[in-house]
Amino acid sequence: MKKEPKFLNVMRISAFLLFLCVFSSFAAKTSSQNARVNISGKNLTIGEFIDQVEKQTDYLFVYSKNEVNTNDAISVKSGNKTVAQYLSEAFGDSNVKYAFENDYIVLTKNANPVVAQEGKTISGVVNDEFGPVAGANVIIKGTTNGTMTDMDGNFTITNVPEGAVLQVSFIGYLTKELPVGNQTTFNVMLTEDSQALEEVVVVGYGVQRKSDVTGSISVTKADEMLKQQSFSALDGLKGKAAGVNIFSNSGQPGGSSRVIIRGMSTINSSTDPLYVVDGVVMEDFKFVNPNDIERIEVLKDASSAAIYGARGANGVIMVTTKRGSKEEGVQVSYSGSVSVGTMSKYMDLLDANEWMDAYKIASDNWMKYAGENKPMNLSNRDLFNADGTPIYNTDWQREATRTAFSHNHQLNIQQGGKKSSMGAFLNYTDQQGIMLNSYMKRINAKMAYDADPMSWLSTSVNLLVNHTWGNEAEETGGHQMPRRSMIEMVPWLPVQFPDGSWSNSTTGTDGWGLEGMANPVHVLKSQKRMRYRTQMFGNAALTFHILPGLDLKTQIGLDAHNNKESDYSPKDLINLSYPNGSARIKNINTLYWQEETYLTYNKTWEKHRLNAMAGLSWQQRTERWNESKTEGFADDFFGTDNMGAGTIPSAPTSAYSSWAMNSYFLRGSYSYNDKYMATVTGRVDGSSRFGPGNRWAVFPSVSAGWKISGEEFMKDIKVINLLKLRASWGMSGNDRIGTADYIPNYDVTNTVYGGTSQVGVYAKNIANDKLKWETTKAFDIGFDLSLFNNRVQLNVDYYINKTDDLLYSTKLPAATGFSTVKTNLASIENKGWEIDLTTVNVHTKAFKWSSSLNLATNKNKVLDMGGNDNVITEAYDARFITKVGGPISQFYVYRTDGLLTNDDFELGPDGKYDKSRPRVPVLTNQIPGNVKYVDIDGNGEINSDDMVPYGSNDPDLTYGFTNRFSYKNLELSVFLRGQIGGKVLYLAGRSLDTGRGNYNGLKRWLHAYKEEYAGGNPIPTSLGVDMSWDGKTPLPYGLGNNSPLNKDGQMHMTDMAIYNASFLRIQNISLTYKLPKKWLRKSHIQAAKVYVTAENLYTFTDYIGNPDVNSYSPDNPMVRGADYTTYPQSRKYIFGVNLTF
Repeated sequence: MKKEPKFLNVMRISAFLLFLCVFSSFAAKTSSQNARVNISGKNLTIGEFIDQVEKQTDYLFVYSKNEVNTNDAISVKSGNKTVAQYLSEAFGDSNVKYAFENDYIVLTKNANPVVAQEGKTISGVVNDEFGPVAGANVIIKGTTNGTMTDMDGNFTITNVPEGAVLQVSFIGYLTKELPVGNQTTFNVMLTEDSQALEEVVVVGYGVQRKSDVTGSISVTKADEMLKQQSFSALDGLKGKAAGVNIFSNSGQPGGSSRVIIRGMSTINSSTDPLYVVDGVVMEDFKFVNPNDIERIEVLKDASSAAIYGARGANGVIMVTTKRGSKEEGVQVSYSGSVSVGTMSKYMDLLDANEWMDAYKIASDNWMKYAGENKPMNLSNRDLFNADGTPIYNTDWQREATRTAFSHNHQLNIQQGGKKSSMGAFLNYTDQQGIMLNSYMKRINAKMAYDADPMSWLSTSVNLLVNHTWGNEAEETGGHQMPRRSMIEMVPWLPVQFPDGSWSNSTTGTDGWGLEGMANPVHVLKSQKRMRYRTQMFGNAALTFHILPGLDLKTQIGLDAHNNKESDYSPKDLINLSYPNGSARIKNINTLYWQEETYLTYNKTWEKHRLNAMAGLSWQQRTERWNESKTEGFADDFFGTDNMGAGTIPSAPTSAYSSWAMNSYFLRGSYSYNDKYMATVTGRVDGSSRFGPGNRWAVFPSVSAGWKISGEEFMKDIKVINLLKLRASWGMSGNDRIGTADYIPNYDVTNTVYGGTSQVGVYAKNIANDKLKWETTKAFDIGFDLSLFNNRVQLNVDYYINKTDDLLYSTKLPAATGFSTVKTNLASIENKGWEIDLTTVNVHTKAFKWSSSLNLATNKNKVLDMGGNDNVITEAYDARFITKVGGPISQFYVYRTDGLLTNDDFELGPDGKYDKSRPRVPVLTNQIPGNVKYVDIDGNGEINSDDMVPYGSNDPDLTYGFTNRFSYKNLELSVFLRGQIGGKVLYLAGRSLDTGRGNYNGLKRWLHAYKEEYAGGNPIPTSLGVDMSWDGKTPLPYGLGNNSPLNKDGQMHMTDMAIYNASFLRIQNISLTYKLPKKWLRKSHIQAAKVYVTAENLYTFTDYIGNPDVNSYSPDNPMVRGADYTTYPQSRKYIFGVNLTF
């Protein structure tokens, strides 16, 4: 029976938990104000009474000594009673009145003390639509005579005077007042305060009431993102928004990520969404300080994103940062954390003894089967003992990595006044990478100022300065960088010899045939790859309040980057910079600015609500870069500090580019009776990237919504709080191509003409002035549902996005002198479902449990490739195919069918198989134990015509699942995320997974096929290693042939290198403790909490590496899901504190 993948079992558990969450939402809620105490002593002072209550509860008393004399005597009767009952006894007939304010009990002087008098006793019960309301405040209006409802919603009040009015209140409900009259019993029904629950969301050029939104928008708030304390804000967004996939190309601090919203919609330009921070477009968003962020909205459908026109096709991520205080006064807060990072997963590689034993068997087999002598040179006494055993057993993965210690500190100063507010935010982050000598540091300062100097004028200024610097390990490419060599280096070489010299694969290894590679520890400790980035970002705005509801806002914003890359590789790193050393410096400066002016009009009358906006925008971006390289250093002293010390310089290079865009936009939103709503947007963009005939484009959208729950026929269905249908259609564009692809581009070169060297100019491309925008037409339909007093909230969307006129480089005949020309020719469709579910499962005074689940599916399909039905892209002989009818970038492989056996060959005269007479199609020189390939076309041969598409990196389903538990001051959050389906190519297997002796290898090659032990009997060896066959691993390289390309035994162009990318990751577990306020009473601290978090705790997957990766050519949409070794992901343990002063 086939064993099910272990992650499926975990998925079943998760599904059960979700089922439990939904059904437990019916649990009754109780009050947060119903603590019971037992006060000892009949005659007490007010001060003694306060001390006893505070010791037995989490309440703090707040009072003025000028109004409340704590030495005054009060009288109470002992017993197990609620705090409210004791307060009523203590102060009911006094000149002190009390009020509950969250965790505070406020005592004030009662200007009109209640005169004790005889009155009647009344009682009753308080309910909402779901049953009893515990903890509701029930009081006789204008007095302090009152109580709180018990767990069953019951209350009793004595001494009720004639003509009294009963007042009942509870957080989240409308206050209810009832004349007492002649009644003595009451049945009070509370109704939800819908205004208190109203929320606004950020949209392009403004905000809207969430209830009025007819598009698809996901919201993630700061407290959710900051649980991870990552260097990049994108890490905090993973798994939090349905349809937003964030892939980690690297585990390095500040490492690259790939963000895809609702599927891949381009094949030749950027797939990144547009990032808009406080109304200004920003690039390199991954370096923004997450602690500065207040919330993030993701605009996913055309109705939401079309307002950004040409730049919104990949979705828009709207970021709102923190500003000054909304309340009067000054608030200072500090948050700090330290973290410990370790390797989350080690690959299962051969150790020194296993490698030697495997090589010995392979050496014997080479001679036996191939007639090839592969002797083991064991004579080097620096590496081998006299008996041939290895002296060293180096685990290169552990030697090249470390336990990383990091820390983060944020100071916020926020001030608020009647007409202005200011916020100042400072951050320092020092994050170590788990690979040796890799790190990233950040100093960040942000200031925001808002003011209303005149009744007709508002101003705002926002400025951010961000400087990061660090030493990075190389995370892309395919040469012998440490992320490769730490898994490929043979384990019997040491890090250093006793004399302190570094080893490498050529040190004393004559005759072994090892591939030349530098020691990864040596590379990491001596190579410098410094990255310096300075960003200035901000905006200033004036808002003129022309008429009631009519505002004119003009805003200028900028995003300036000054980046420097400084690399030096020492002289002794073989296959990297030996023997000359190499130095490189590159400076990149970019400046983006925008000026936008727009009118907004908001009007509410009777049952109508109108929100209108119209404006115009100017944008420009310029980039300059220059690069210098040199080699030939006498020693490693100078590095990049003196490039002139290199005697073999390369010609310096530099470039300049610029583009500009002018735009006009408008939006109108209308709501009638809070039930029927519609939104229309339009944007006209003109871009310098295209020729005069195609420079301008129009991007419209329209959406509508119907709040069914507001209809008369729904009023008796009390279980439904909100049911809203919505639909949208719109267009958005993608202009992210070269700045001048529509005109000829020229370059300068040196050439020989007339017998002398001449400087010449040559054309780099064929101009195409017909280039135009990529255009996405998107349709979305969905509904929003809230049940059981908003304790269950469900949002569902279905979308179809069709992108036409995709930009692609079409191949040209060689006679043209050019290889390709860029043109508009392709069409792609994405469609899928998105589900967001939030539930409040339990809500009592002491304990709360809520859950959030998001699910998303997307099916990507190529509709047209302009006659190029099959486009094949290669990556180190691995192949990808983009063809009509399938998704972008499918794996293109040979299919396999297990291993060849003796039955697949005719018998020779000796009664053994005859490899020259196969009964099935085979590769050249194949024998039993080699990989058996499928002859797809049935022509009797195995060749490239047998290659077929074999799935893509696209998952069938992505999900995120969060559970939050709180008990009194303790809170636990558990966040799981993952995907079902999708495939990943283990491209690193081209070296590591071949059974060759040139590298280390996966442990499975211990258990490769051996003819005389095919039944699985263990092979005893001098080192005692079990090498029995596992039933699936083929003969090692050199025995027959496993590779369709007859190349080094490599199988990465076969389905044997394609793995299921499904996974379930315990992404985050966070435990927080909020210190009781009474502990802080004598300090200047208003609030404090401490927390501990475990990040990336464990991943359930059948893949041998990290399935959530794309490390080879991560920016190329035509090559996706290739894992060519990555900077490892870390498991982090974070300890932090948040203080508010």
